[in-house]
Amino acid sequence: RPVSGVIASVLTPHTPRMAVEETAPEFVRPLIAGSRELGDWIRGLEPDCLVLQSTHWVCTFNWYATAQPVPEGLCVAEEAPDMIPGLPYRHPGHPAFAADLAAYASAQGVPFLLNTSEHYRWDYAAYVPLRYIDPDGTLPVVNLPTVIMADLAESMRVGRLVDETARARGERVVYIASTALSHALVRGPDRWPTDERRALDDEFVGKLEAGEFATLIEWLPEYARAGVAEMGGRVVAGFLGALSAMADRPCGARRFGAYAQSSGSGNLSIALSPTLA
Repeated sequence: RPVSGVIASVLTPHTPRMAVEETAPEFVRPLIAGSRELGDWIRGLEPDCLVLQSTHWVCTFNWYATAQPVPEGLCVAEEAPDMIPGLPYRHPGHPAFAADLAAYASAQGVPFLLNTSEHYRWDYAAYVPLRYIDPDGTLPVVNLPTVIMADLAESMRVGRLVDETARARGERVVYIASTALSHALVRGPDRWPTDERRALDDEFVGKLEAGEFATLIEWLPEYARAGVAEMGGRVVAGFLGALSAMADRPCGARRFGAYAQSSGSGNLSIALSPTLA
């Protein structure tokens, strides 16, 4: 089997309009197709664990890793309960990986705890991508939040700590950043980002595809501000941190599906991995 650590860093959307394919509007169907295609590719890698960072599990001070043995329940989108009123999920967890990550990150000075609550329920930024990426619930999953008190540098560092934990365990991990790109929301579900923000998203993705990772990391604060990146770009930072952890291996990029809109946000599934080089 290939080298351990993060073997792919993935960015993928979670708009609640994707949650129920049968009633999804036409303009998000390219996102659904991309998420499903992405899932086929990820499962083909046979990773030991998925680590998903969610923009909608928002924590103020501490980082957490989900450590429930079998996360299951009903997902309700609090901001849109008409779209996601209580949809069932059940996936294996990976408590041992979560515990090692929390212990290692804490030892590195990052405030990191375990989420062991049996009453905890997934937010829709975890539910929606995994519904298509792993529809049969076969791959172990550890979820991470977005932390308000964490700046972009700390968020990026957590992506690297995931890689270091996986290497120490001899396991192969796919890092999933569940986030939009530009996220200046407007009323009107089928509206696009402004031309200026779409151009920034195009530039961001173009730099990914060109392998300009150091430039992207330096540009991230400016891109996040000008593009109004979701949650200040913190989840994109986690994605770039996990990506930078693969710097010792040449990486290729692959888009899955099309770039598409949702209420003024820009969304795309894209993966970076040495397997694509």
